[in-house]
Amino acid sequence: MTVTPPTSVVGTAGHVDHGKSTLVKALTGIDPDRLREEKEREMTIDLGFAWLTLPSGRRVSMIDVPGHERFIRNMLAGVGGFDAALLVIAADEGPMPQTREHLAILDLLEIRQGIVAITKRDLVEPDWLELVMNETIELLQGTTLEGAPLIPVSAITGEGLAELIQTLDTLLATLPPHPADGKPRLAVDRVFTIAGFGTVVTGTLRDGPLSVGQEIEILPAGKRGRIRGLQRHREKVEHASPGARTAVNISGIAVEEISRGDVLTIPGWLTPTQRIDARIRLLADAPAILEQDDEVMLFIGTSETLAQLTLLDAEKLTPGDTGWVQLRLRKPVVAVRGDRFILRRPSPSATLGGGVVVDAHPPRHRRFHPATIATLELLARGEPVELVRHALAEEPRDVATLTRQLTLHEHHVADALEALQAQGEIIALVSPTPHTPTLYLQREALEAWRSRLVALLADYHQQYPLRRGMPKEAARSQLEIAPRAFDALVATFAGMGAIVDDGDVLRLPTHAIQLTPQQEAAAQRLLAALRETPYTPPSPSTLGVDPELVNALIELGYIVRVDEDIVFPTDVMQGIEQTVLTLIDANNGLTLAQFRDHFNTSRKYAQAVLEYLDRKRVTRRVGDVRVRYAQPQS
Repeated sequence: MTVTPPTSVVGTAGHVDHGKSTLVKALTGIDPDRLREEKEREMTIDLGFAWLTLPSGRRVSMIDVPGHERFIRNMLAGVGGFDAALLVIAADEGPMPQTREHLAILDLLEIRQGIVAITKRDLVEPDWLELVMNETIELLQGTTLEGAPLIPVSAITGEGLAELIQTLDTLLATLPPHPADGKPRLAVDRVFTIAGFGTVVTGTLRDGPLSVGQEIEILPAGKRGRIRGLQRHREKVEHASPGARTAVNISGIAVEEISRGDVLTIPGWLTPTQRIDARIRLLADAPAILEQDDEVMLFIGTSETLAQLTLLDAEKLTPGDTGWVQLRLRKPVVAVRGDRFILRRPSPSATLGGGVVVDAHPPRHRRFHPATIATLELLARGEPVELVRHALAEEPRDVATLTRQLTLHEHHVADALEALQAQGEIIALVSPTPHTPTLYLQREALEAWRSRLVALLADYHQQYPLRRGMPKEAARSQLEIAPRAFDALVATFAGMGAIVDDGDVLRLPTHAIQLTPQQEAAAQRLLAALRETPYTPPSPSTLGVDPELVNALIELGYIVRVDEDIVFPTDVMQGIEQTVLTLIDANNGLTLAQFRDHFNTSRKYAQAVLEYLDRKRVTRRVGDVRVRYAQPQS
């Protein structure tokens, strides 16, 4: 059996001219500076990429980021995919401004594995090197890279490179394997075309695998295509697992339709968002105080967008503070719970802080609302059982919806549902139709919905005692619930005996149409008037009969409505129907004139009755003649 070697992504960080690209080339043999301008200026401008195989066989994708402050946006497009960081500090200069900013970004993104390479070892004396290393150790204190190994190296002489490679191999061996049982996400950092192949995107693959031939979706635009080919480190593969940079050749989507910041995934599970709930932390030396409605630049994945802040639990955030916020985004991005991000001041540009997404599709929140903060704290803890319990606290949801909204793996959702059902906290609703996914709901929420619906029907019966029940759509509209959830609740409550599903209407089991003595007398007068001229009956409105009583008599089966204001006693209509069928059989059809003459009625009544019989599928019209509905066409 062929064992696929593990893969990891390692990225550089550090000040401009500290030798990041030179070190990457020395380690991999690949020059990460791919742009002509970079070679001319001898300065990294955009993301560069290389790869190597470590002594253990582990494959490493390397991302080289620009160190100049003017290109921090490009740096941020690459750093989100790091498994480990290679912080580069030149021995002849020591930590510099971008060293500190890049380290702060690594800390905010909680990149906890890393090595510090003290480059240009060959340019300094041992005493100076010791000073730089001590300054670096002090710099790392209190960050996620505190305690990271420091290795002096020289890309020119090769000193320290073997130790760096071995240390990197040892460090990466401690990382847990990349989850591969979820749905794939690839944040696009490059888009280009190859003659004869078409559109190619690259990025770091996470969460799930990709395969040649698979249908994919590019978000937020929602463009769909198919994978034509896959490459890892310029090697063609049929399948790509999470944990390394991947190039995807796409058919069906033009290169102009994709840009850096988009996300490649499989269709149907991710929805772009323009609102995010998050916990943020400002740097201790952040250059600004954040107040309500301030604008910031959000960097998440490989995307960036302007965002406006809603401070949920503070009047303002000062350097070093943490707080709950809702970010209102200028343009849609793709995010899931747990994604980390960076916030920068738009102008003058500077890193302010960062945070973690706790809800990628939240409603608008009121500020200083204790229940909202409690919910955010729950979401931040991220325990599957707690998340599922919370998600089912108001509306029914199925497994697929829970998986998508909570960004959990399906088996975690299934396990949580099983545990909550065993505890009696949630129940599975009755599916209204076969093959419909089962919806789940907290038991307390189910009782709340039952109480609301029963109260709604009771009010309706009191207001309209002569009606059979409340129209379903009217009930759903007043409850303000989605159709599928409403249907499942109705089926469940009907099964419990709490309500009666009576076709197009709902009613309480205790409800039945009952006429008062006065209404009974009015009904008898109406029936008598209808029978006096059975084929030209007077309209109830001309007789002053309450429309509600007319509807009740129809529901009770005493009369039949054939047109808006034309009704017949039920037995009279039954007789007309039988006579019409007899006349059709005797005459090979029946015209409107023949009906009118036979029943000695007017055209208005003849037309109304025949159209009623057509709707009832007793007859059907062929030209000017009515025939039996079931009679085959000639």
